Amino acid sequence: MLSKVRRVALAGLSLLWSGSLLGSYAVGVAGSAGGSRIPKPMALFSSATLVAAAWLIRSARRKGPAADYSHQIAKGMTWGFVGDLCMTFSVPLGMATFGIGHIEYIRGMLRLLKAEGGRLGPGQVAAWLTWLGIGVGAWLGVVRCGPKGDLPLAWAALPYTLLLASTAGVASGLLLRKGRYAPLALGSAMFLVSDLVIALRLFQPALFAEIPAAIRADLVWLLYGPGQALIVSSALCASEEGESP
Repeated sequence: MLSKVRRVALAGLSLLWSGSLLGSYAVGVAGSAGGSRIPKPMALFSSATLVAAAWLIRSARRKGPAADYSHQIAKGMTWGFVGDLCMTFSVPLGMATFGIGHIEYIRGMLRLLKAEGGRLGPGQVAAWLTWLGIGVGAWLGVVRCGPKGDLPLAWAALPYTLLLASTAGVASGLLLRKGRYAPLALGSAMFLVSDLVIALRLFQPALFAEIPAAIRADLVWLLYGPGQALIVSSALCASEEGESP
């Protein structure tokens, strides 16, 4: 259980996150037609607050499956923040760092899945394969079939998409085992969709331009930010598991 001090600190970080990201969008004014309403520094700050929240949750866990899971989530979110910084100047480097973060997420989820029910069951395997299929279909429709589908970056996007789809698949497997992991499954799916929006912007700019101007420039962060917040919050769900004394 989180101490009272940690609960207050977590509540404060939640307010900072929502204010810097969602609040910026609510009160912001786009600089030009289709321009962003969320200033980049505020978006990055919102991501930093999630890193702080993830490690705050981790600090409350001493041992047991919940401690291990929260540690992996905190590491994954930290790599995600590094990815946010990298994406400001290099998409490939951003993909690489986000990929490391998702490997950390998957490792944590697989360990937690084992702790909560032993071996992977047919439902978990089916969830993973289903999301892999969704990932391949999304890559074909958004990246490969686009006018820039032959670029090296387009081919690099395939394993990256499959990695993100695997995160969603393993998270869905956890949801099938325990209903309280619905936020984790939803957050993982939102992360994948946010990256597909980036792919749409890079590989099919004409289709990207069809997104309503009011949300076009901010759609990635409006999906990605809450998605990461839901993933981080799943460490609180895991804390319900009994810990070793």
